[in-house]
Amino acid sequence: MEPASTLAWIGIGGNLGDARATVETAIARLAALPQTQLLRSSSLYRTAPVDASGDDYVNAVALVSTTLPALDLLHALQAIELQHGRERPYRNAPRTLDLDVLMYGEARIADQELTVPHPRMVQRAFVLAPLLEIDENAVIPGVGAARPLLDAITDQPIRRI
Repeated sequence: MEPASTLAWIGIGGNLGDARATVETAIARLAALPQTQLLRSSSLYRTAPVDASGDDYVNAVALVSTTLPALDLLHALQAIELQHGRERPYRNAPRTLDLDVLMYGEARIADQELTVPHPRMVQRAFVLAPLLEIDENAVIPGVGAARPLLDAITDQPIRRI
């Protein structure tokens, strides 16, 4: 019997090098992950850094269906980041690529390696806008509907590119 498939939402972003090309390549790499199918990806968005420095970010969100356990999915995303030269010199440092498990089905996980839903996604227009582009009725487990959350953070400029 095959393991059940889970819908997982992946946040994608970067602001070093050719961030647009990197985000587009990352989406293609998500589609190539084992035991994973890319269902949808948002448009690309340009945003100013939030709680960080450096150039503007290019961001997107992807929806995948996967039979990978949540931590295995996280490790696969971290491998893609490393292939793109991701370094972690300090918290919120500029980056070539950042891939985050935003939501993993209805799961609520809080351990040393992974927290889902992603704890800051509800405060980030660069997550909520592309998420709502893919699913206008998105619901964040333990939080509720995503639309009012985006409506509450209009101070974060975001532009579809």
